[in-house]
Amino acid sequence: QTQAGWLQHDFGHLSVFSKSRWNHWVHKFVIGHLKGAPASWWNHLHFQHHAKPNCFRKDPDVNMHPLFFALGKILSVELGVQKKKFMPYNHQHKYFFIIGPPALVPLFFQWYIFYFVVQRKQWVDLAWMLTFYIRFFLTYLPLLGVKGILGLHLLVRFIESNWFVWITQMNHIPMHIDYDKNEDWFSTQLQATCNVHQSLFNDWFSGHLNFQIEHHLFPTMPRHNYWK
Repeated sequence: QTQAGWLQHDFGHLSVFSKSRWNHWVHKFVIGHLKGAPASWWNHLHFQHHAKPNCFRKDPDVNMHPLFFALGKILSVELGVQKKKFMPYNHQHKYFFIIGPPALVPLFFQWYIFYFVVQRKQWVDLAWMLTFYIRFFLTYLPLLGVKGILGLHLLVRFIESNWFVWITQMNHIPMHIDYDKNEDWFSTQLQATCNVHQSLFNDWFSGHLNFQIEHHLFPTMPRHNYWK
């Protein structure tokens, strides 16, 4: 499921086929049928992230502030001045991996993606999503029963969520996080991204997103070319 996530990311950025519509078609299949999520939802959030990475209230990936975390030095000082005490932020480095990574487990997230496609009338995405759940249940229900299949789904999503959040956060949240200062696009991308050491394992484990700087500067570049 995690590797399928990196794969749908490739198609979502139009970096596989030379024709955009081919990428869009296969993107719907990979994220919808193989993962059970809507392509329109991914596009809606991910394009905002690339336009304004690490910009508070404009990048959905850093919208955890201030309910759970105080991200970035600027926003942390702001909370300190206001003396807001939503969470014990001085210990957030200890509880981040308890609260953050499991965010994609089938509770709020599962409900939200269905709400998203119905509200926006993305019926093609909904159809692809349903094929995932139908296939999943038909495959595993005879083997595991109802409780077993729900447990399997929860376990897979829990592991995937931890893996996904580690990768997506390690190359962004160590960098500058602030309100949008309307700086030029190039500077905005560089201030919000950092790379992680290259190795065969890191390339595979991160879907080549250890080259986050290159990815943000050239988002349509096929990931196997980032190192060049």
